[in-house]
Amino acid sequence: MDKIRIRGGKTLNGTIEISGAKNAALPLMTAALLTEETLTLTNVPHLADITAMANLLAQHGTDVALDGGAADGGSAGRVLRLTTPTISSTTAPYDLVRKMRASALVLGPLVARCGEARVSLPGGCGIGARPVDLHIKAMEAMGAKVDLDAGYMIATAKGGLKGGRVVFPKVSVGATESALMAASLAKGETEIVNAAREPEVIDLGRCLIAMGAQIEGLGTDRILVQGKTSLHGAEHRIVADRIEAGTYAIAAAITGGDILLKGCSLDLLPAFIDKLREAGVSVEQEGEAIRVTRKGPLVGVDVMTEPYPGFPTDLQAQTMALMTVAEGASMVTETIFENRFMHVPELARMGANINIHGSSAMVRGVKGLRGAPVMATDLRASVSLVLAGLAAQGETLVQRVYHLDRGYERLEAKLAACGADIERVREAD
Repeated sequence: MDKIRIRGGKTLNGTIEISGAKNAALPLMTAALLTEETLTLTNVPHLADITAMANLLAQHGTDVALDGGAADGGSAGRVLRLTTPTISSTTAPYDLVRKMRASALVLGPLVARCGEARVSLPGGCGIGARPVDLHIKAMEAMGAKVDLDAGYMIATAKGGLKGGRVVFPKVSVGATESALMAASLAKGETEIVNAAREPEVIDLGRCLIAMGAQIEGLGTDRILVQGKTSLHGAEHRIVADRIEAGTYAIAAAITGGDILLKGCSLDLLPAFIDKLREAGVSVEQEGEAIRVTRKGPLVGVDVMTEPYPGFPTDLQAQTMALMTVAEGASMVTETIFENRFMHVPELARMGANINIHGSSAMVRGVKGLRGAPVMATDLRASVSLVLAGLAAQGETLVQRVYHLDRGYERLEAKLAACGADIERVREAD
């Protein structure tokens, strides 16, 4: 099993190309089920979750073709062409769905196009309950009948979906995306209330508009969709991965370095950028790139995760790693997922001073971290341990890094290019 070995204490300086966003690419891929024509996606990240989604779509009848790629193996130039002339199966089986939560996103497109779907309850990171009840609520608001049976969501809409009013009791990115796609082929108008406002949702909406959908209100909490009888093919460039950008911004901050993040803009991460600056980190837009620099001391800041445009939960673990070496104390509060502090015991093995109180963690900065063997528990927790390892004295060995491969493209290569002493190792059987 692969591990990542880091010998910390080096200041990182250089340039990192930010990949296309995984959290945008996955729903965009499922949008290919909505049309008989070809959906072409560019700036496609090379990740395990992308491969898993491609395999799932293929069994539904999608022809998947991948072209191009940068000479260094990065996402620049990678083009994914998805064509679904007919839906050969409306079942998303457990064996393909169990590895990834985003698999639930096929529910809306399948019901919208075929009037039925049988989708296994999904898997993914163990960071707490991410229920599918809001996906189901959206389908029911558009006239579908949905039952849960033997671990499957079974949805039927005889005569097709009909426009309706979808009111989410809480903000959900995935459920908003499901509703957007389903409403694009529903008869009449659909109103989505308390919709997610994340850049990835906006990116999906823009792609659907390019495919012929009529959508108003993207980026607000109220979206109106006028359903169409059919959608057509389109070409769409996947938005930059704001979570990857935030992660490498912390790599610069935690090592006292200077990194230019190419292909990303500040408006993707407003709350996060504010907190970095508050902590003593310089963050500036330079053309189509962001420069992140830290020369002075880090200062502890309080963080609370919230739906966009608030502080992203997907950067909570990385920010906590940064706070472990900041001056003073900081409070990190998680409001999105209940089990997203599983990185805390591993950071403590490296000398971090963290105490958990319910949904909050009190972090008291220490003078320095120490390298240690640690275990990754989920995608963002795993990269937080890598970040801590970059700042720690001595050697850190991060185990179970298959989590990293789900969301970070060429992590070791990108960090090594900026001066990190990092490598992937495989233990002999």
